[in-house]
Amino acid sequence: MAIIYDAVLEPSKQDLLKTWLPEQPWFQELGTDAAELEHLGAFRFDDPAGEVGMETHLLSAAGRVVHVPLTYRGAPLPGAEEFLAGTMEHSVLGDRWIYDACADPVYATALATVMVQGGAGAEQFLDVDGKLEPLTGAIPVRGSGGTGGSVPEITTAVPTTSGIVTTIDASPLTLTVYRAPDPSEQPGTKLTCTLPGQHPLILASAR
Repeated sequence: MAIIYDAVLEPSKQDLLKTWLPEQPWFQELGTDAAELEHLGAFRFDDPAGEVGMETHLLSAAGRVVHVPLTYRGAPLPGAEEFLAGTMEHSVLGDRWIYDACADPVYATALATVMVQGGAGAEQFLDVDGKLEPLTGAIPVRGSGGTGGSVPEITTAVPTTSGIVTTIDASPLTLTVYRAPDPSEQPGTKLTCTLPGQHPLILASAR
């Protein structure tokens, strides 16, 4: 499960995205104005160790869907300085370091697991004075693999981006994240989502 706190964030997630995204070459390729971004929704993956928050935002501008996975950490991720999206003050958890999730091995493991094992996004709960209340409204996502699929240990995530596609070397797997997802068929096992009124979009694939 993913536990979410009723907290004040400074800056807000949306302000952070509007500052960080225009600096990203893949976002510049889209020719989209960050000021016009509309938040369509989000989904989360679960870190079994409970240390790293993983949230993927889906945004829209000029008719295009923009796929932005982030990780939230309580300390800097060594070696990932160039993938730091910013820092945030969380009124419950304190200082948070926000990363492009494609450079985070915890995200790479979670993404691969969902795709290979045919999993879904994490159930979300709001922590209200220590009581967990279920949250609804997360964008539904599903991996195309099957139950029992084996996921090798992933300890590094090295992303490289060409155009609007990011490839993650998560040896021995190669994960591909589509920054502007569309319904086109892709090789390997996949992660898909369905937004209201649209065909299923392929967010990522694994080989």
